[in-house]
Amino acid sequence: MKKSIEKLFPRPAQPGMVGDGFRVYNMVPGNGITKRRMSPFLLLDFNAEFDFGPSDHIRGVDVHPHKGFETVTIAYKGSVAHHDSSGNSGVINPGDVQWMTAGAGILHKEYHEENFSKAGGPFEMVQLWVNLPAKDKSATAHYQGITADQMGKVQLPEGAGVINVIAGTFQDTKGPAETYTAVNLFDIKLEKGHQVTFSVPQHHNSAILVVNGAAEVNGQLAKEHSFVLFENDGEEIVVKANEQAVLLFMSGEPIDEPIVSYGPFVMNTQAEIYQAFEDFQAGKFGTLE
Repeated sequence: MKKSIEKLFPRPAQPGMVGDGFRVYNMVPGNGITKRRMSPFLLLDFNAEFDFGPSDHIRGVDVHPHKGFETVTIAYKGSVAHHDSSGNSGVINPGDVQWMTAGAGILHKEYHEENFSKAGGPFEMVQLWVNLPAKDKSATAHYQGITADQMGKVQLPEGAGVINVIAGTFQDTKGPAETYTAVNLFDIKLEKGHQVTFSVPQHHNSAILVVNGAAEVNGQLAKEHSFVLFENDGEEIVVKANEQAVLLFMSGEPIDEPIVSYGPFVMNTQAEIYQAFEDFQAGKFGTLE
């Protein structure tokens, strides 16, 4: 049985800025989609392609804390550098993914990589926030830097395209990301006129972001930059590219726990939020300049 589409909506009318380096359309939460409705996915910010131009000033987001969840940054165009208070650092280039588990608390900063910043050029990224279950919110903070050549790759027949499996499993091909709950995250690249069919568990909260191009998703036209939210009523998804298309598919097992969030902290109770602030102010997230 095909999954029904609950809602299909375009990107918001106006982008917002995260720091001075990320010009994003906030897809989740919003448009009536709550954090709980898309659990375990708490947030999806889409930096649609934008040319920031060359700059001697390195644009980005300065030092800030996180606790209780994971941040996942997917690079399509441009390069992003990262530093955190656990001593991790790295650069993600097109096709790479940065998967940071904030867990018990971390400080980090992310910004345009220096050479990219000086040269300028098209910049296109997605950032997801993925919730952690209560038992893992105190996990030691850590970082997975996943390069394009480490992805699970499924070449579709007849030159139809390729599926880069970031997390979860697609047709027996497993993605490299280690996750705390069941999550599928697929970077789908389809050639015009071709299609792909796959299945995900019925109870998973599932959606597709059309990064580039346009496609028919279970029979409905999804234009460029639109977001497709599925019902929890079937397993089969059919995507047919009306033109060359890039899509991000996500599905996850819902975490059936209270969600209490405040800024960069996502916990289960208000008391835990207060404790997160106290821990941050006490320097328990480490130091980062």
